[in-house]
Amino acid sequence: MTPNIKVCGITRLEDAELAVGLGAWALGMIFYERSPRRCSIEEAQRIAAAMRRRVELCGVFVNAPLEEITRISEVLELTMLQLHGDEGPAFCLEAARRTGAKIAKAVQVSGPGDLRDVERYHVDYHLLDARPKAPEKQGLRGGTGETFDWKLLAARRSKVPLILSGGLGPDNVAEAIAATHPYAVDTASGTETAPGHKDPEKLRSFFAQAHQVSVGSPA
Repeated sequence: MTPNIKVCGITRLEDAELAVGLGAWALGMIFYERSPRRCSIEEAQRIAAAMRRRVELCGVFVNAPLEEITRISEVLELTMLQLHGDEGPAFCLEAARRTGAKIAKAVQVSGPGDLRDVERYHVDYHLLDARPKAPEKQGLRGGTGETFDWKLLAARRSKVPLILSGGLGPDNVAEAIAATHPYAVDTASGTETAPGHKDPEKLRSFFAQAHQVSVGSPA
């Protein structure tokens, strides 16, 4: 089997339509004011109305209040929440309880300790992203274009399905899948022309490369 594909940083309906047409499992819409890929609620409503029941509608939040997460989730009827900040295990469980959405806890990885830390989270998915090395990217939560050392995942013991993120594009997604056997891969900056604007050819190539690799038993 091949891994699922989550396309993140969606800000336009046409990009959502292309991703779903290619077979996307999930669409990520970012609701974090500091992100260059932030999606407006108005466009998110258009995307959600067109894509509902065709794909996982994932809202990406960074240290947002529960009330805000719940409100946006209800308006858009989100089926999945990606919590990409410093949210603790209890917060994640409460977000799931209030919204009924699946939870992906995102963690930035730079060493073995980050993998041990995420094991505290008994959620639907663990999304592992790169901890940025470049000084100008230190404040970013995802979308940095950087990868982390995939060899670290050999020590992973959690049975929570793995979503691999961090610098994935058409040129390295096949290698990443072969090395890590993820449940899903996540692409943002690696398939763009500009933040929040997908490059159709890069996106098509990403799916083609990902679909030609068999993951065996996904993590």
